[in-house]
Amino acid sequence: MNLISGFPVQRPRRLRENPVLRRLVREGDWGPQKLVAPLFVTTKKGKQRISSMPGLHRFGIAAAAAEAKKLEGLGIGGVLLFGIPASKDERGSQAFAAGGVVPQAVQAIKKAAPGLAVITDVCLCEYTSHGHCGILRGRSVDNDATLPVLSEIAVSHARSGADLVAPSAMMDGQVAAIRRGLDKAGFTQVPVMSYSVKFASALYGPFREAVGSSPRFGDRRGYQMDTPNAEEALRETALDIQEGADIVMVKPALTSLDILRTIKRRFHWPAAAYQVSGEYALVKAAAAKGWVDEKRLVLELAAAIRRAGADILITYHAKELAGWLKGKG
Repeated sequence: MNLISGFPVQRPRRLRENPVLRRLVREGDWGPQKLVAPLFVTTKKGKQRISSMPGLHRFGIAAAAAEAKKLEGLGIGGVLLFGIPASKDERGSQAFAAGGVVPQAVQAIKKAAPGLAVITDVCLCEYTSHGHCGILRGRSVDNDATLPVLSEIAVSHARSGADLVAPSAMMDGQVAAIRRGLDKAGFTQVPVMSYSVKFASALYGPFREAVGSSPRFGDRRGYQMDTPNAEEALRETALDIQEGADIVMVKPALTSLDILRTIKRRFHWPAAAYQVSGEYALVKAAAAKGWVDEKRLVLELAAAIRRAGADILITYHAKELAGWLKGKG
C-alpha cells in the first residue's frame, strides 16, 4: 500500500511553519515542550470545578487565556481546546459559528500565550443536542453528511488562528474532507492531527461529564473502534496518512501502547498519544486514597508512553508533569 499521497496533500513544511510547531514535533527531544494540556472552554465567565477530574476546571474565555499563559510559563508545548457552547441543536451549529466559543478562545489564547501551539478538537458531540459525533439520519450517524460539517468547523478554527486542527469524530474520510476544505479556504499550511486510533473505551466517562456530551441514546461503538482490534487500528492509521494527516494520534494511551509502538515502527510518522480523562481520574483517585505515589506513577506512565513511541503526549497531568520533568516538586 502506498502511504504517501504526495504533494499537495502531503506538505512536510506544515510542521516547520513556525517555532511552536517545530518544537512540538522535534525528534529525539523530550520534556515539557512535548506536552499538550487539554482545556475545556465555555461561554461562562471564570472557572468551574469538574467533580470527576479533581484539580481541573472548565474555563471562560478570559480564564482560559490566563491559564494558557501559566502553561506557557511552565514550558508546555500546547493546548488542545474543547468547546462547551451556550446552546446545542441537532446539527451542532455552534461548532462552526464564527463567534463560537472555540474561535473566541483561540484568539484570546494566541494573544496571551503566543509561545503555545493551539490545537482545536474538531467534532460535534459537545455541540449536538443528541450527543453524537455527527449528523443523524434517524437514529444513526450519517457519515457522509457529517464530513462537510467537520470541514466547516476546521476552517472556522483555522480562520481564528488555530495552529493545528484535530478531527476526533471517527468518520470515514474526515481527514480528506478537512484537508480539502482547509486548502480551498487558503489554509494549506494548517496541519491536521488526526485521532486516527480512537477506541470505544470505558475511560472517557469523566470527559463526557466535563463537557456534557454523553449520547442521549445508543453509544458510539458504531464509529469508534472496537477495543481488541489492532489490525483495524493500523488500517485506520494508514488511511489517515493517505488522506493527508500530518500527525496521527492514539487514545487511550495506556491501553494502546502496543498500537503506538507498531505505528511508529511501520509508518515513521509523527505520533501523539492521548492520556484520557479516565486515566487521569484513576490516578487521582488512587493517590487520594494513599494507595499510590502520584508523582512517581505519573512519571512512570509518561515514560512508558514516550518509550512506546509518542512524540507528543496529551495529558491532563501536563501542569504537574511539566514541573516534575524539570525536577521540581
